[in-house]
Amino acid sequence: MGTVYYGGSATPIYIDDLALAHLKVVIATKLRRGESFTVSWQHPDDQEPGRTTLWLHPSIPLRFVFDEPESPQLSREWIEDLANSANSSGGILLVAQHFDATTAPVTRP
Repeated sequence: MGTVYYGGSATPIYIDDLALAHLKVVIATKLRRGESFTVSWQHPDDQEPGRTTLWLHPSIPLRFVFDEPESPQLSREWIEDLANSANSSGGILLVAQHFDATTAPVTRP
């Protein structure tokens, strides 16, 4: 399970390593270009109902931490889907097709 730390928040966001590796490619590309966008997801069943949206901006610190020491094999199709979503007005929407029930992003207090 990978972890994302965003901004000054010490609250980690947990995302499956494979999903996070794909997301990192798209996020890094957008931020390198100076582009801001959102990433959203529905809360998993073991959390309060709802959804979370992050506004990603190049000036806000961002750190990716992976449990696996080796980079996984990436899917070009998955990266293209995420990139197309990032370029839309709704931003990246992480959906069930990208995650199973055990790998949805989790924000823990």
